[in-house]
Amino acid sequence: MITSLRGILQRVGDHELTLEVGGVGLQVAVTGRVLESAPSIGRSIYIETYLVVREDALLLYGFSSQEEREVFLELLKVTGVGPRLALATLSNLSIDTLRLAVANNQPEALVRVPGIGKKTSERIVFHLKDRIAMAPIMDFAPTEMDEEVVSVLTALGYSPMEAQSAVHSLGSEAPDEVEERVKLALQYFAKP
Repeated sequence: MITSLRGILQRVGDHELTLEVGGVGLQVAVTGRVLESAPSIGRSIYIETYLVVREDALLLYGFSSQEEREVFLELLKVTGVGPRLALATLSNLSIDTLRLAVANNQPEALVRVPGIGKKTSERIVFHLKDRIAMAPIMDFAPTEMDEEVVSVLTALGYSPMEAQSAVHSLGSEAPDEVEERVKLALQYFAKP
């Protein structure tokens, strides 16, 4: 099993990288977080990987962390979710957002991922319930300022649950100005 790669970045595609490892070019389908943090071509990169063996191909999938790979493997156990759909899920949703959707039993949060419909999202939430869920944020009682930040984030296209996750992550040390809180909340979405 190939569980990680360290090599020289040769090419960056839409959803893949080509790495030179020991003189061999390896094509790796990767999550959006890997693409966002990829160095420039010709530089060294390290990624966690998972190898899928098929009759007609050996397919490598790459991740920014072991946690991302573990969630990918859990997604593969869901009926109707293959490697491409699992990769799309991790590229479109943060792990925290996925955990919150599962913990709060909100399959509608997954429907925004291309290729996931209502039934598949319900299966994902059901299957992952005991595997990756975090404690539900039922007691999220936003202040008036937090509600303004959530409103701005939803206007920018984030789901209400994603916006609440970002605001919840700010903590008590966050500044008192709405604009500054929005900037910090947007940094939450930029994290790998």
